Amino acid sequence: MTTGSTAVIAPASSFASLPRFDRPTFLMCAPEWYDVNYVINPWMAGNLHQSSRDAAFAQWKTLHQHMQQIADVRLLHARQGSPDMTFVGHTAVVQHGVATISSFAHTQRQTEEQHLRRWFRDTGFLVWDTPRETAFEGEGDAVFNATGDHLWAAHGSRTCKQSHRHLADAWHTPVTSLKLVDPRFFHLDLCFVPLSGGELLYFPEAFDADSLAKIEAAYDADKRIVVSELEAVQFGCNVINVGRHILMGKVDSDLAQRLKNYRYNVTELDLSEFILGGGSAKSLVLRLSDMAVTHAVRA
Repeated sequence: MTTGSTAVIAPASSFASLPRFDRPTFLMCAPEWYDVNYVINPWMAGNLHQSSRDAAFAQWKTLHQHMQQIADVRLLHARQGSPDMTFVGHTAVVQHGVATISSFAHTQRQTEEQHLRRWFRDTGFLVWDTPRETAFEGEGDAVFNATGDHLWAAHGSRTCKQSHRHLADAWHTPVTSLKLVDPRFFHLDLCFVPLSGGELLYFPEAFDADSLAKIEAAYDADKRIVVSELEAVQFGCNVINVGRHILMGKVDSDLAQRLKNYRYNVTELDLSEFILGGGSAKSLVLRLSDMAVTHAVRA
């Protein structure tokens, strides 16, 4: 069926049989073909072919092992010609068995879309396609709040604001639009992450004044964990949060301790090879389980 310019492509299975997960579940894609082959964000500039695929794979494998300790992990087959495919967090937003597929702004990443679309269909998800002209880059651009009943979505150099209406229609969910104003933080997941305990980890300078007002209206001061510029440029906001667990890249500050003070179990990992390409921990995983399941506290 269609809704305006939005195409919905349903799998053979019925809505009742859409995937449901009773454990935190994520999708990952090994960096088999990872390299900085082009420049489509400020972090790639000056880093063409500077990454080590062996080092990247070792770092990814360590992250994968830590993810397996706190969640179930599904694997997406990497494809030659799609060096950024390991940043699977940019490819979709998932909730209630519905996957909204990205419409990448740059042609270099558009090759990934067909592979994700096929994987989701084969796995039984309902695929909610994003129109080609509507730039949108998955959980890089949009994240649910901790309870999964509200979306935060950003627009700026890589994403158009029209995509927010498209997201709202996918789940009939309210969306708050935020404007990114610093090109270094071209994705929302580089500067904004709602945490399971109701806190927000964010870098205020990445947003315009109207967006900051929306953020401050939604989160009390004692729930806002402000990240400094030094921490933000080390991708301190690009963290994976599963229940009370946080996995993050190494940051040269006390950020990990500050998160521990909020009763999170924090693990810092070396993900330096992926920062060369513009991503860190959060960019390397895509949540498949509903928010209520992902953030359920387990013994």
